[in-house]
Amino acid sequence: MAFNLGDFVLVLDEDLSGVVSNIKGNTISIETEDGFLLEFQANELVIKDRKDSMKSQIFSNANIETVVSEKEAPKRKNQPKVRVKDRYEPTMEVDLHIHQLVKSSRSMSNHEMLTIQLDTAKHKLEFAIKKRMQKIVFIHGVGEGVLKMELEYLFGRYDNVKYYDANYQKYGLGATEVYIYQNTTNN
Repeated sequence: MAFNLGDFVLVLDEDLSGVVSNIKGNTISIETEDGFLLEFQANELVIKDRKDSMKSQIFSNANIETVVSEKEAPKRKNQPKVRVKDRYEPTMEVDLHIHQLVKSSRSMSNHEMLTIQLDTAKHKLEFAIKKRMQKIVFIHGVGEGVLKMELEYLFGRYDNVKYYDANYQKYGLGATEVYIYQNTTNN
């Protein structure tokens, strides 16, 4: 790069600029805006057109305001997409099979097992109401239908509860889904 007297130059790797005041081979003297005379090698300097600002040189083909506004625009946070199908999935599942509730049911009568299953269902339903959950699925299995009938009797005692067979594809015939109407007013 050929330098001429009077060229406005920037110093690479330093925050200095000035006007070429003397050239001796590869050594170039510049006068800074503060009036200091400094010497640099030609490969340490770059010519800059004084008329152009640094911004206009960097963003010569782009509108500066557009670039600045893009940088200042708030980034949207990526929220996980929830499929419509999943949005209506129950928030809690309760498996009422007796082997899920006790270590061994070997010495228990059918009445004792049914009582444990119904007590568990009642406690889980009360918990869901207290925690303001909207849906809960009770997995009771098919069997002879005694547990299912007892659960329907239990759910029928609640004014804020609607129950129906749960998703057949997911649970088959052995589950009941309970929808809990949450009181939205604070009385």
